Amino acid sequence: MAHRLWAMAASETDLRGAYARCRRLARRHYENFPTASYLVPRDKRDALAAIYAFARHADDVADEPGVEGRLERLAEWRAKLADCYAGKVDHPVFLALRDTVERFGLSRENFENLLRAFQSDVLVNRHPTFASLRAYCTCSANPVGRLVLELFGYRDPQLFALSDSICTALQLTNFWQDVAVDFARDRVYLPQEDMARFNYTLNDLRAQRADARWRELLAYEIARTRELFERGRALPEEVRPELRRQLRLTWLGGMAILARIEAASYDVFRRRPSLGKWDFLRLYLRARRAPLGARVTHAPVVPSPS
Repeated sequence: MAHRLWAMAASETDLRGAYARCRRLARRHYENFPTASYLVPRDKRDALAAIYAFARHADDVADEPGVEGRLERLAEWRAKLADCYAGKVDHPVFLALRDTVERFGLSRENFENLLRAFQSDVLVNRHPTFASLRAYCTCSANPVGRLVLELFGYRDPQLFALSDSICTALQLTNFWQDVAVDFARDRVYLPQEDMARFNYTLNDLRAQRADARWRELLAYEIARTRELFERGRALPEEVRPELRRQLRLTWLGGMAILARIEAASYDVFRRRPSLGKWDFLRLYLRARRAPLGARVTHAPVVPSPS
């Protein structure tokens, strides 16, 4: 056999090394994903790192040049996932993932949906409608929240629905935050029907025109995104404390980014709206203190220093 099937003869050393590799990958990237947060109980941090490493590898493949080559590599990653669930592993990420799947009973469907999203990234770079974009988020973002809930033993459809609202909102927030970054990769996540509604063209986007049309367009998208956050607001208070603060912080962070975009007059071209360590500290303290509370229409954020 050309390579060793790790699942058949994996030692504790192999497993520790596999998880260490996943943790290193998680530390090198920032996402709206609780990979290494100290709010997550220690026994679940490695599991989150394994989930993240699976997705990060596929995401990196989707960002490479050459359509056919990317689709082939994603197909290979999907085959490795099938082997993983069958107990056959020949890659360190899948060694860690197999251990995580067995310990926490994670659903294969969520991993499959993530791969569908990465395949879409290769084949689709425009979305005609908001419904199309929401459908993409169903595969690209919602599985992450469901996997986190499963990791903590939750499989309630009502909790999944709340999580889906938050995760879709987080994904959309990332799109509005990274409009310029994505356009440089020839990806436009703004629905074409909305761009037409506000008479904002691809040429305007290429020229990075942050005029009144742009402000109205992005304000419209942010309002819809904030509504999704509001739909999921109740989720943190429905789970046990070991997960509650993490979900509060995630929700607060997403809402804060939306507020920061608004505070910059929607000009995401000149400077990417983001949160610094002091922002996270402030939001963390808020997440510790109390529930998210009543519905709000605006989450003010202290401006970042220049």
